[in-house]
Amino acid sequence: MSPQRLFRSLAIAEAITWTLLITALVLRATVGLDQAVLVGGSIHGFVFLAYGATVLLVGVNQRWSIGLMALGVVTAVVPYATVPFELWLMRRGRLEGDWRREATEHPADGNVVNRLLRWGLGRPVLLTVLGVVGVAAVFTALLMVGPPGGREA
Repeated sequence: MSPQRLFRSLAIAEAITWTLLITALVLRATVGLDQAVLVGGSIHGFVFLAYGATVLLVGVNQRWSIGLMALGVVTAVVPYATVPFELWLMRRGRLEGDWRREATEHPADGNVVNRLLRWGLGRPVLLTVLGVVGVAAVFTALLMVGPPGGREA
């Protein structure tokens, strides 16, 4: 799977889970179905974190600036903003190219982050497992802290 395809998949998934969360909030407000928010919010939260991890992975691979990566993560906070952001990146060629598995002459290729990226890309199954486990660990820690707005929200 190319960086472009991975990013597009998670951008769309994040937008879809916004719909789940908003629908759940409407169900809670109109018919008192509190469990809908638990389910919709949990799915959205997990995909939100996965999208954030994908922004960082693709951003490092594509040599985005820290600011552009931060903007990518922030788009997940605004409902449906990940899709126009992905389209904007496409129009500017910021998602073109394959995974950078080999070092080049680029000065950034010698830093620790880029070496770790290449190491992980050389072991795609392990990278995927570590990514899922990492997102799950953050998700679990956040569940232990509590939902945004507190338990009564």
